[in-house]
Amino acid sequence: MDDQTAYKANYRCHEPGISPEEVASSYTDWAPKYDETLCPGRYNGPDIAAEEVALRIPKEQRERVTIIDVAAGTGRVGLLLKQKGFTNIDALEPSKGMMDLLKETGVYGKTYQEFLGARQNSVPDDTYDVLVIAGGMGEGHIPVKGVDDMIRMTKSGGLVIIVMRKEYLEDVVEYKNRLIPHIDTLEKEGKWSKVEVKVVPSYSFNKDGLVFTYKVT
Repeated sequence: MDDQTAYKANYRCHEPGISPEEVASSYTDWAPKYDETLCPGRYNGPDIAAEEVALRIPKEQRERVTIIDVAAGTGRVGLLLKQKGFTNIDALEPSKGMMDLLKETGVYGKTYQEFLGARQNSVPDDTYDVLVIAGGMGEGHIPVKGVDDMIRMTKSGGLVIIVMRKEYLEDVVEYKNRLIPHIDTLEKEGKWSKVEVKVVPSYSFNKDGLVFTYKVT
């Protein structure tokens, strides 16, 4: 599959005005061909996310750390984390088709087929040492208020790591002039503190990505 065809396939899950339910349905339809379409090199989000988690957690702590992979997709982040020595990984993924595939990896413990931020989910408060997201931000994906849910699910002293396409800060109406101010407001309110925010090259289709790493207080 060429890059243009792959880009169009990805765009179908990011069309302007698409609802979260439509996004989940689109991913279910796409799930059998997802990893072939968004292969490493074309989409590097999972690799970037796993590297960031490994950067922040020393090797000797990895077997004890609890992680939730949000918008876990087919489970590529979980597989990469397992290769790096992490063993306690749960998943949240609203798409049934994606959920079925990630369960087949055998990497995940608990799984939640639920949305983040759009409605109440059943993930307990203060549960995880690390919450990681790769590819979960976009049109019709995780809303701005989902950030509050991320903090809720993460332990005090735990890390929230968000990996997303940089241009979505301007191109996605939900995020434009809203996502960064909300992140900053939560820091001013003492909910979390910035560890690092950085631009990374070749996140997706040779476009830059952003990595947000915050520590929950």
